[in-house]
Amino acid sequence: MPLGACVTSWVGIALSNGSRWHTLRTLTLGALKEMGLGIKDIEERIQEEAVALCKELGQNDSSSPFHLLSNALSNVICAVVFGQRYDYDDPDFKTLLDMLNNNFKLIGSQWGQMYDMYPSVMDWVPGPHHQIFHNFELLRAFIYDQIWKHQKTRKQGEPRDFIDCYLDQIDKDKQDPWSHFHMDTLMMTTHDLFFGGNETTSPTLRYALLILLKYPEVTKKVQEELDRVVGRERVPRLEDKNNLPYTNAVLHEIQRLISILPMDLPRAVTEDTIFRGYFLPKGTHIIPLLVSANRDSIQFKDPQSFDPTNFLDEKGAFRPNKAFTPFAIGKRVCLGAGLARMKIFLFLTTILQRFTLSTAEKPENIDLTPQFTSLGKVPPPFELRVLAR
Repeated sequence: MPLGACVTSWVGIALSNGSRWHTLRTLTLGALKEMGLGIKDIEERIQEEAVALCKELGQNDSSSPFHLLSNALSNVICAVVFGQRYDYDDPDFKTLLDMLNNNFKLIGSQWGQMYDMYPSVMDWVPGPHHQIFHNFELLRAFIYDQIWKHQKTRKQGEPRDFIDCYLDQIDKDKQDPWSHFHMDTLMMTTHDLFFGGNETTSPTLRYALLILLKYPEVTKKVQEELDRVVGRERVPRLEDKNNLPYTNAVLHEIQRLISILPMDLPRAVTEDTIFRGYFLPKGTHIIPLLVSANRDSIQFKDPQSFDPTNFLDEKGAFRPNKAFTPFAIGKRVCLGAGLARMKIFLFLTTILQRFTLSTAEKPENIDLTPQFTSLGKVPPPFELRVLAR
């Protein structure tokens, strides 16, 4: 099993299958909707966090404010899953986020790739890849502590967050020996939501800021459209998206170009399949290459280059493309895809509404080559300063 899969146990949603997967996914989606996902409540939470982030950015003199971005994005998923947000200077929260970011980098490093190929050998080889499992255990301990606190303070039938919803379901099924709802699946499902909800949107937004620095003419057009449609007196809303075709196209093109998750998680074909002349018997395990769709030369002109017109028609209206697959496709599409889209749009538009982006590097010298590429892409380090508009 790949290293990325090892940190997501089979008892969670991401790599479960059959009735377990269907049952866990149904409950999780229901719980997330109950907590506001897909309605106004969660949008307001994201808006509030985006405003809090901009306040911190305006007071921060650092040329590398990305820890603030990671904190803000994580606070959204923390509010949904744990029922609380954390101050940006909370030492325990900062340690947790450093651990998550470190794991994402390690999984994408050469050490992580070597473990993917030779796990039985690399178990015996000293190296930083062992830190991944240590970090994972610390995250498990953090989640178990949150679950324990919820058990002490919850009121049955009155859920405050995702963990409470899950604990209610455990109580309902406690007499069923075949139930999929127990502490292990709660812990791993919470891990899936927390890890997946943070470690894809955070590098996506960092990459977005890097690309906007490289293409200042694109940034200028986005900000002009935001000024014209939204103005600077109120926070951007999701309903603005339909009136921001160029901004929407830029966000799609950023995600298409970077393909933050080049590969989907392991899957299995459900029936005998012929693919490009190869016979794949039912049950064959495959790893879909999402980047092959996002870089399809038939669907996108010059797919290796950044070009927002890939998502615009001749009249400048937004034009979707079926080959755009940042969150995979089908029934196994990313569980948090809806939340991720909301965060990417609201955070980035709020930042661009309020700040001018700058860096000491000349745009033509900015390199978009990822620092690491494996389970996910890690953007290269870069300097960023924000100036109030």
